[in-house]
Amino acid sequence: MIPSIALERPDVRLTSDFAVEERRAQSPPAVRVLAMVPSIYDHSPSQRYRIEQWEPHLARMGAHVTYQPFDDEELNRVLYQRGWMARKARLILMGLARRAGGLRHVREFDVVYILREAALLGPPVFERMIRLAGVPFIFDFDDAVFERYVSPSNGYLSYLKFPGKTRTVCRLAAHVMAGNEYLAGYARAVNPRVTVVPTTVDTEKYTVAPRPPNDVPVIGWTGSHSTVLHLLTLGGALRRLAERERFRLRVIGGPNTRLEGLEGIATDVLPWRAETEVEDLRPIDIGVMPLPDDRWSRGKCGLKALQYMGLGVPTVCSPIGVNSTIVRDGENGLLAATEDEWVEKLAVLLRSPEVRERLGRAGRATVEAGYSAAAQAPRVFGVIDSVVRPAPSRTEGAIAPARRSVSHGRDRP
Repeated sequence: MIPSIALERPDVRLTSDFAVEERRAQSPPAVRVLAMVPSIYDHSPSQRYRIEQWEPHLARMGAHVTYQPFDDEELNRVLYQRGWMARKARLILMGLARRAGGLRHVREFDVVYILREAALLGPPVFERMIRLAGVPFIFDFDDAVFERYVSPSNGYLSYLKFPGKTRTVCRLAAHVMAGNEYLAGYARAVNPRVTVVPTTVDTEKYTVAPRPPNDVPVIGWTGSHSTVLHLLTLGGALRRLAERERFRLRVIGGPNTRLEGLEGIATDVLPWRAETEVEDLRPIDIGVMPLPDDRWSRGKCGLKALQYMGLGVPTVCSPIGVNSTIVRDGENGLLAATEDEWVEKLAVLLRSPEVRERLGRAGRATVEAGYSAAAQAPRVFGVIDSVVRPAPSRTEGAIAPARRSVSHGRDRP
């Protein structure tokens, strides 16, 4: 029979790669992973560039992922719109009820994967309950979620986020995956079992394709309504640049993106859409990722830079956090710390297609080597394997789960 969780939650997506069923007959049963994630499938950048992107590779290695999102279509639609507080509160309460109902299924799985937090608001109640149920969980975070952040869209609801719970969740986890070394250092204070797994891009989707030259070079930025403030910090540099160079600005963001301070600069604003994300980025000639130097930004995992680099687009970043690890100034991209540096380095790229080509190729090579889903998924599987099949089991030559997998009818041979 199909797991009851799938019947109760029609938006839960079960993996459908059963091509290896015949091989499984002679192999250990697949590891059953319950992914407690914030959002419905293909709607959250963090999910899309971490567990959802790794999932096909994990399936081939023997880990079968079932998703249990916190939100639903309605909550996802209104959560980051301004206002609607009463409606959001009601929908969040419904999400908490769904999460509580889903807990009765955790023992049907070998391991639980939690991205960022099990619940959008409140203390780590669900994480504690999973631990009490005797099911190990892996905690994965790719932002400084332990820092207080007040969303411009959600006002007072942000004060119910309980960012301090992150330390407790790290302590309770069987293993922690952190998106960069800054986050890993935070987790290691309470848990020695920490692995840095960078955010990745799918190099089969993010490809280097011939681009017809633009009449005017295009500087591009992609993000959301909450991060567009970072782009606006470039207002002074872009205005100075426009006095001496010709370029257009392409901004890919939320429907309410406001560009105060960029008046007078030729700008195209596109809504962010998952289905056209790559094609919307392809026309840009230079990608930018400005960041403020604060504790929240130090937890960022360089996704924007990796997206540009994956497409072979030369990238200019603030040297904040992991950006300085991903980008080697002058080799595979450029780093700019001051307004003068932003003007200077963007001008170099605008004037020289050859420099853009060289840095773009090197950036793509960097992604292929260490920041692709194919490169990092085996490390993710290794973390799962270490939790479900502890080292003593492997030394005996048998690959037996620490907990017995249950049969799920059509989902298993």
